[in-house]
Amino acid sequence: MKKISLLGATGSIGTQTIDILLNHKEEFSLEAMSVGKNIPLARKIITDLSPNLVSTMEKEDADILQSEFPHVSFTYGDNGITEVAVYEKTDIVVNGVMGSVGLKPTLQAIEANKTIALANKETLVTAGHLVMNAAKKQGVEVIPVDSEHSAIFQALQGENRKNIERIILTASGGSFRDRTRAELQNVSVEEALNHPNWSMGAKITIDSATMMNKGLEVIEAHWLFDLPYEQIDVLLHRESIIHSMVEFHDSSIIAQLGSPDMRVPILYALTYPDRIPLSARQRLNLAEIGKLHFQEMDMERYRCLKLAFEAGKAGGSFPTVLNAANEAAVAAFLEGRITFLQIENMVEQALERHSGVMNPSLSEIEEIDRETREFVFQSL
Repeated sequence: MKKISLLGATGSIGTQTIDILLNHKEEFSLEAMSVGKNIPLARKIITDLSPNLVSTMEKEDADILQSEFPHVSFTYGDNGITEVAVYEKTDIVVNGVMGSVGLKPTLQAIEANKTIALANKETLVTAGHLVMNAAKKQGVEVIPVDSEHSAIFQALQGENRKNIERIILTASGGSFRDRTRAELQNVSVEEALNHPNWSMGAKITIDSATMMNKGLEVIEAHWLFDLPYEQIDVLLHRESIIHSMVEFHDSSIIAQLGSPDMRVPILYALTYPDRIPLSARQRLNLAEIGKLHFQEMDMERYRCLKLAFEAGKAGGSFPTVLNAANEAAVAAFLEGRITFLQIENMVEQALERHSGVMNPSLSEIEEIDRETREFVFQSL
């Protein structure tokens, strides 16, 4: 039985992971978890899966839950998330939190020799050099949970990495894939949150609409698969059936296909290198789908993707600025403080004013992250 620590149990990735754990109690046990503000859901998870350690955002919530579940240990805040990540009984840490808050717990979990099932893009975007170097030093596996990176990871099983010609990340195009830039001037938050293929959290859905999500995945792929940006391509694929592809030197292409269901890559990360059946899974019927569509990415239409490639190639602290500015700008859009197209403008302005630090330390990354968010908020 594999023992799991789950960071972000009440979020989008977290709830789908919980669904897997509930349906596979003989294979997995939830030992520890961190939760956000959804205390009613946290309460249900504790009742259903009986974790030994739970971390909340606020001390008050930890105190309330402690009185209800005296047999469970409770903690809170940033230190609490780290306690969950390094919990001694855990084999695998699933990082499903959103944003740069996932970085420190991941580094601590690697130091504690935990296998990392990574769904938190920002961890590698902001500090890929620190994370992957630490994983290599400790001999720890970092297994991707994002559907695109999981697809590449699966396609590379049994292959020699030196034979890779390029990897191809697929993108659905998001909520506004059929609109021109001119038609994006006054789109609403509700429209932006209406993704055609996937059910995800608010922030990642907005990132999908701006294509920043794919840009972050490009940077993440650079670190996960140790490839230069010149060997990473993005292809618009409306159906989200082919999750990504690997092209080899001999012109062969291996693709991973499946229905748009995040439980598939989550389960694979938990069972790797094995596979087990996924309960109540909708099987892919290609005859029913009939056709798959592809088109090249328009970098001028999706400026955030272009900015991500530029920040990734610049290296050093530029991806940290990209991520921090985007998080702050998306939060402002969700609050109705800026328009949709202002997101990319703010990210570009933050990158233009940044001078760059090569091989930044964790403390430098944290300071640059803070300064960038402050810049965006002051610009509102």
